[in-house]
Amino acid sequence: MVLSEPYWDHHIPLPKLGLLHSRLVTAFVALICFINSYDGDFVFDDSEAIINNKDLSPDTPLSNIWKNDFWGSNLSSNSSHKSYRPLTVLTFRINYLLAGGLHPIGFHALNVALHCVISVLMIDVFAILIGGLVHDGRGAKLNLSPKASFLAALFFAAHPVHTESVAGIVGRADLLCALFFQLSFLVYCKAFQGGDKKFSVLWIFGSILLCAVAMLCKEQGITVLGVNAAYDILMVCNLNIYELAHRLLSRRKSADIGGSVRSGLLMRLALLFLGGSFLLYARWRIMGTGPPSFTEVDNPASFAENVILRIVNYNYYYSLNAWLLLCPWWLCFDWSMGCVPLIKSATDWRIVWPLLLWCCLMGLVYQALCSQDSNKRRTLTFGLVLLVIPFLPASNLFFRVGFVIAERVLYLSSAGYCLILAYAVGYCSCHWKKHKRLLRAATLTLLCVNVARSAQRSQQWRSEQSLFTSALSVCPLNAKVHYNVGKNLADKGNQSAAVKLHPKYVHAMNNLGNILKERNELKEAEELLSAAVHIQPDFAAAWMNLGIVQNSLKKFDEAEQSYWNAIRFRKKYPDCYYNLGRLYADLNRSIDALNAWRNATMLKPDHSLAWNNMVILLDNTGNLAQAELIGKEALKILPKDHTIMFSLANVLGKQEKYKESEGFFLNALKINPNVASCHGNLAVLYHRWGKLDLAKRHYELSLRLDPSAPGTKENYNMLKRKLEQRQRTVG
Repeated sequence: MVLSEPYWDHHIPLPKLGLLHSRLVTAFVALICFINSYDGDFVFDDSEAIINNKDLSPDTPLSNIWKNDFWGSNLSSNSSHKSYRPLTVLTFRINYLLAGGLHPIGFHALNVALHCVISVLMIDVFAILIGGLVHDGRGAKLNLSPKASFLAALFFAAHPVHTESVAGIVGRADLLCALFFQLSFLVYCKAFQGGDKKFSVLWIFGSILLCAVAMLCKEQGITVLGVNAAYDILMVCNLNIYELAHRLLSRRKSADIGGSVRSGLLMRLALLFLGGSFLLYARWRIMGTGPPSFTEVDNPASFAENVILRIVNYNYYYSLNAWLLLCPWWLCFDWSMGCVPLIKSATDWRIVWPLLLWCCLMGLVYQALCSQDSNKRRTLTFGLVLLVIPFLPASNLFFRVGFVIAERVLYLSSAGYCLILAYAVGYCSCHWKKHKRLLRAATLTLLCVNVARSAQRSQQWRSEQSLFTSALSVCPLNAKVHYNVGKNLADKGNQSAAVKLHPKYVHAMNNLGNILKERNELKEAEELLSAAVHIQPDFAAAWMNLGIVQNSLKKFDEAEQSYWNAIRFRKKYPDCYYNLGRLYADLNRSIDALNAWRNATMLKPDHSLAWNNMVILLDNTGNLAQAELIGKEALKILPKDHTIMFSLANVLGKQEKYKESEGFFLNALKINPNVASCHGNLAVLYHRWGKLDLAKRHYELSLRLDPSAPGTKENYNMLKRKLEQRQRTVG
């Protein structure tokens, strides 16, 4: 590798700092951009990936994270998103253990720390891509582009498009993937410490292993192998792609071409190819049932019947992603559901944006390939490599993705943009020396604006209300934005909040159906939920909610069929078995009800309602001994469940096991002392037991808590008469 210091580096309008100071400043900038998110709430996708994900709980076997997807669903399930990220879930689990539960501060703090580390490591990555891997006589690594790599790292640290990945806890997947992506690249570079003709296969295998780790954090990690290959071809072997292509086209002798290909290149590329192929094959096998299925509302362009329209809209999406890198003021947590209407004709003025994007890209490609300046060629080429290759999995080129635009997928690609931007600053500083002060002011202004925007955006990510509300001005056509604003208000008690429904947005239909059900507007709820399952027949939650509504409408046969449909599409569905059991209990099908509730407790051992209903049903049907066994079995799993204690105490009282029954009543009252029915039933127990003074006390406590408690007043009056009679007898 014969490399020289980039001539434009020392013209960059930044002070030349030592490596330690550069790293400290970069880490500080990354910190101040996103530190205000450290005490934010769990927001948006955090609910599914963290709050509702049982794989985080210490009670769940650790092996489950290797069988389930990122959201806690089994990979073999039809409803699984197939996003296999066990190492990311493992870090969530560690956060859970260290914090002693679901406390978001620890989750957020680790995300911010990871971004700081990644931003610091970007200095090393950019230094190698711009100036090459050079060592002094003692073997210490030299940075031939200290200002350029520092400026590019600062741009990366402060880019507002990173907010979703840093301030949103589920963005941990992107952060960990980026970290191991960097380490894989840096380890690959280590293979050439002895020069380009002597390389270490061991370091190359280490790089492939780190690529596998990156993939276990997020699938995008596989793309580092493409960056490694590009580095090998362009930097290690110093191949001029334009010159090589020209020789091939002019049919020069193969010896001319062979002379420019360095020793071992084909072997190294073969290792990368075989390693990548093995990782992709393993990933495909892990998915089990094939790729995930997405709906039209997730990614409408991919469902366009006309291939030309599909290509045009994909390119329009690319131009919007590019605009987010150039002008990250226009940010939204979700870009689906009508946020980006499809281009459907050649007269749509938006077709200009993909044309402009490709003009800019072609211009950059031309400069990267054809420039006589090797430094310019190298920097722009690596900028494009970093910009494009990590974005490929999200491009819809190889498979359909489940989103229109996702800011999080730009986390790694933004590094390429920052490298090109740093080169642009250096180039302008070198050629516009008379305006150096103006360029310095413009560069510092851009950095300050990005820092301010990042801080503002991370503030919006602190709560769901501010996040959802901020999206209204960006995507006023987005049904999911309106739905989430409405759902957030409904969760806070404002159920009359309007929700703008997309005609095919089944999740909005399902949740709005639940709101209508709670308001007892059952007919409207049934219509909405029926429409949801018609659009998406495998939507298990909507089937269950439809069954609940139909049960309330006394449509028992339809309700039973809806419950079984839900279980067919989600086999491990304890809540559905619980509701099915309630239906059977209403129909006096006691054995079926008990079987359904037993299934619920097998799938979810801490399902309190299912356990309690079994005890109550057995009690009501006179099976007191079996009710006692079930109640005691439940309390082994839920030793502090006062409702099960109450039901079991009633069963024991009926068997005249007064002392044991008293113990369960008193334990239940220790946990929740303000339950009128518990005081009332304990009073009845004492009444039967002959402990009349204690009975009188608990009757009075019950009536004080609930003066209208059924039967309590009559029993109390009966007790008073008995006490009066006893006094007269004694007198």
